[in-house]
Amino acid sequence: MKTTVDCVIIGAGAAGMMCAATAGYAGASVLVVDHAPKAGAKIRISGGGKANFTNLNVTPEHYICRNPHFVKSALSRYRNQDFIELVERHGLAYEVREGGKLFCKEQASDLIQVLRTECDWAGVAFSLKTKVLSVTQQESGFALQCLTAEGERQILAKQLVVATGGLSFPKLKATGLGYELAKQFGLSVLPTRPGLVPLILQGHWAAQCEQLAGVSLAVRIAVADRAFEEAMLFTHHGISGPAVLQASNYWQKGKAITINLLPQFSTEALVQALLDLKQQNGRLATWLGQFWPKRFVKAWLDFAPLIEGQTVPKMAEVKNETLQAYAHRLQSWSLFPKETAGYDKAEVTLGGVDTDECSSQTMEAKKVSGLYFIGEVLDVTGHLGGHNFQWAWSSGVAAGLAVGQKLSF
Repeated sequence: MKTTVDCVIIGAGAAGMMCAATAGYAGASVLVVDHAPKAGAKIRISGGGKANFTNLNVTPEHYICRNPHFVKSALSRYRNQDFIELVERHGLAYEVREGGKLFCKEQASDLIQVLRTECDWAGVAFSLKTKVLSVTQQESGFALQCLTAEGERQILAKQLVVATGGLSFPKLKATGLGYELAKQFGLSVLPTRPGLVPLILQGHWAAQCEQLAGVSLAVRIAVADRAFEEAMLFTHHGISGPAVLQASNYWQKGKAITINLLPQFSTEALVQALLDLKQQNGRLATWLGQFWPKRFVKAWLDFAPLIEGQTVPKMAEVKNETLQAYAHRLQSWSLFPKETAGYDKAEVTLGGVDTDECSSQTMEAKKVSGLYFIGEVLDVTGHLGGHNFQWAWSSGVAAGLAVGQKLSF
């Protein structure tokens, strides 16, 4: 079988479908190919099955990229409000949660339906359960040799968009195809690693995890000059939760993360609270129990007693200097994680196709006319909270518009 189209998009995820609809509306004949049996597999499981699809506050500072200016053009051309207006036109019910996060009110499949409907209206065709065997460049564009359930299929396209995502969620058969294609066409690919991922602990706290699994604390985690104040969750093997996932994007193996266990207090206020407790001759465990679950209070005091060797010291006998030092310890607990939980648990992939290789306005490869890279396959990673989806929408629109503009030449 042989198919000829204006544009073929490899990857039927968020970025791929957004690009497909945009290019289709711009007049291009578009075919989306994906090895998965259904479009939007990663969308379906994201955000606890409700897809945190954007954020009310989106700025370039919410993204990690070796070139921090790269994201500016696409994000300004297709804003979070533009996507919100799109889903509202389709009647998608959504809710706003803490930190400006927007989630589907019912289920993530409602969002996939919006994207599929847009693609249908734009005349986009899909070829799912299709494995890309090879891609070659020809004088007229690109030739893809693919394997489908019906046998081999050749696809000829004037333009090619790579929207293959990263290496996270290998259970969804995530592959490194996008990186391989970039290298094939002479583009630089930066080293990849798991992002927005739980951290595995070692030593004393690794042994405590089994008993603390399920315990959640409101903390501030600092790492590499960044700080995130959200929830931290103990798992059977380490720590997770929004604050940890955010910090994981900046953590390097062998380095510490610093946890403020009582971020609601300034240092001065915490010292004063402990001094007041001393004056009242209160119990430290009872006082900490106002802020932490009992299981963590016990684990913390076993690990960090106010006075070494004394489980329940008399507060009235504790020196003021000791209380000041303890306040510092509560707000600067250093942990050295062993490793991340890997791509199996990662929400995104850090690194990828070097953005210096692509136009920030069109996502087109500077060295290869008609070849585009969008979404997670690029070296662009957003913070937790809908920012990675917004990059998918913005980069997809940028490439889709460029595809349509090339047809007029």
